[in-house]
Amino acid sequence: MEQVKGNLVDIMRRKICFAAIGFDKEGIRQIEILEEKEIAGEPYLLPGFVDSHVHIESSMLVPSEFARLAVVHGTVATVSDPHEIANVCGMEGVQYMIDNGNTVPFKFNFGAPSCVPATAFETAGASLGVEAVTTLLANPKIRYLSEMMNFPGVLAGDPEVIDKIKAAHAAGKPVDGHAPGLRGADAQRYAGSIAAPGLPGTDHECFTREEALDKLKAGMKILIREGSAARNFEALIDLLRDYPKEIMFCSDDKHPDSLEAGHIDQLCARAVAKNIDVFHVLQAACINPVLHYKLPVGLLREGDPADFIVVQDLKHFKTIRTVINGIPVAADGRSLIQTPGAGIINQFNCLPKKAADFAITATGAARIPVIEALDGQLITNPLQLEPKIAEGFFVSDPSRDLLKITVVNRYKEAVPATTFIKNFGLKTGALASSVAHDSHNIIAVGVDDESLCRAVNLVIAEKGGVAAVNGDNEAIVPLPVAGLMSNADGYKVAAAYTAIDRMVKEMGSTLSAPFMTLSFMALLVIPALKLSDKGLFDGQKFKFVV
Repeated sequence: MEQVKGNLVDIMRRKICFAAIGFDKEGIRQIEILEEKEIAGEPYLLPGFVDSHVHIESSMLVPSEFARLAVVHGTVATVSDPHEIANVCGMEGVQYMIDNGNTVPFKFNFGAPSCVPATAFETAGASLGVEAVTTLLANPKIRYLSEMMNFPGVLAGDPEVIDKIKAAHAAGKPVDGHAPGLRGADAQRYAGSIAAPGLPGTDHECFTREEALDKLKAGMKILIREGSAARNFEALIDLLRDYPKEIMFCSDDKHPDSLEAGHIDQLCARAVAKNIDVFHVLQAACINPVLHYKLPVGLLREGDPADFIVVQDLKHFKTIRTVINGIPVAADGRSLIQTPGAGIINQFNCLPKKAADFAITATGAARIPVIEALDGQLITNPLQLEPKIAEGFFVSDPSRDLLKITVVNRYKEAVPATTFIKNFGLKTGALASSVAHDSHNIIAVGVDDESLCRAVNLVIAEKGGVAAVNGDNEAIVPLPVAGLMSNADGYKVAAAYTAIDRMVKEMGSTLSAPFMTLSFMALLVIPALKLSDKGLFDGQKFKFVV
């Protein structure tokens, strides 16, 4: 039995005392209180941090490599929606995530994807109906029904949607919500539809305090999201003062460079800096996800699994040591996890494109619909702007930050869908990605058709990746696993992503995370305007723009 001493933070009893913890691989064997008070200068012992909603695929790392980076920041578990790989590879993709996650000492808790494909208005690589979802829910490794993005279907009582929710409840598992912008009676109806006695729903899509309050009053748990693109922490964090048992922290989507820099530990530090009670903060970060999802994660009690962290203080939460199932997995800023090689699964069936494939014939319209991207948000604004015309074609106009955006079907040969977007800021070149929520076709933005085509073809050549083209310079981070993840060393992937992100910003992009923002410009279930491989889509009216 190993022993560690420090200031033990008993979050649920709201007290701190100096203690010695005896543990091994079987769990917490003994907790001995040495002093009934905390001792200055000694480290603090906490339950580990839990990310309550994350798509591992968005880190561009397979689960085992995600774990290597996350444990350095005190994360011991995630509640992970394998929705992204399921849209590409179906049931095989979900099993890939479970199997790869099982190769390392980290507590991944996967859900059954509820919306594959996310909508009927795009081309995906797979479909998971009620039978498939029910099969997944019967797997003890599947702990919940992943975010029910088809909120119009929930409100309308769509039979397939309702049957998936019923299947989760029959299995005794909660349903994650996804209801951007729903307020009042609609929020009440949605919350009631995805909940069952003892199984309240969640929502991680609140953009304002008022929206979150409506959902809290409807009985939902609120997940405060701070990812690489969508950032709602500042708008929502004050709710933690009054709703400590109903709030959790999540990242949703986090790129490898930001995961290397920090995780849930950063949200704890920011919350404490706002003078929010530290016990409230740790309740959200460590306790609430474990209780809500009934996770097999220890809460630093005798008899619990030995999942805990040692942090320097309760201000910055710098992790000195991370232990999972009694196994040291991180120490002094270094990951101790050893990862095996990861295999590759994929589905990528399109051929290289020509620049002419992205031309848009001028129609004579005085104004055209334009997507306005918003930094730090998944939502977009719908604009009507005067197009630039050259030689009978609508073309990009970098002087007005009016650029072409395209989505190319990766599953079969088809004509690309191309329109215009504002706020990417590029002055030269193009960027492209096979990470394009939720169906993960190829998405690209560029200042001219030639650059756009070159960036898309870089991705096609690697059967997945994020790419940038600027004059004679080309760069790509290959993502051979489903076109979403690398199977390479996580720290090397983070370095490569940092370099290509810097390249795009040097090309003029003003976005804090241009590739992450790009990936959400095809997410049709988030309003207002988005682009699928089939055309420009109005997420408020839930139909194509004519």
